[in-house]
Amino acid sequence: MVSDSIKIGLETDSSSLKRLSTFAYGRLKRYSCPSAYRLNAISRAAGILASRRKSLRRGNSTRRPYLARLILVSCYGFKIRDGNLIIPLGEQKFERIPLAPHTVLVLSDPLVNVRSFTLTQTSLSLCISKELVLVECTGAVGVDRNLRNLTVGDPDGAIQYDLSGAVRIADRMRRSYARSEEMTRGSEENLHQSTATEDIIALSTSFTTQPN
Repeated sequence: MVSDSIKIGLETDSSSLKRLSTFAYGRLKRYSCPSAYRLNAISRAAGILASRRKSLRRGNSTRRPYLARLILVSCYGFKIRDGNLIIPLGEQKFERIPLAPHTVLVLSDPLVNVRSFTLTQTSLSLCISKELVLVECTGAVGVDRNLRNLTVGDPDGAIQYDLSGAVRIADRMRRSYARSEEMTRGSEENLHQSTATEDIIALSTSFTTQPN
């Protein structure tokens, strides 16, 4: 159905969900499946076509879009019961997919709700949401950090910490490191110069002592 929806979208130059649904929904009725699957197929095809149009606007060449693998995504009509995912197939028929014990344990939390499922030839994914328990706020603390001071405050007052001493230490350390690097470079240059001078002296001595 996704491939057919993509084909219809290319024929009608439709990439938005509303426009593609207008042209594709009636032509997908030849598939004997729940209408929710047709809607999800159109939605997925619209996403692929929109991505293709964006690439064309950027000047990128694209190939004919297609669905790379078989996939079923739905957020309607399914149920989780007795450790199984129950998927409607139409005409009062259902498919039961057993869930792993860990998945069943996670879904047993009353605050967890399964929003949708994604089924491929090799995997099953469940999209869940969890209601969070509201935590009552008992107070608020604000922190303002600058180079030379740190201020912490709440509704009862504020405290400022002087960090100028740390700044002076950092500056002193940077100057110390800079001097150390200059001394290291100077020592290496003097070493190279003395080595070159010794080589010249040795060469001159060899020429002087060489017999006629």
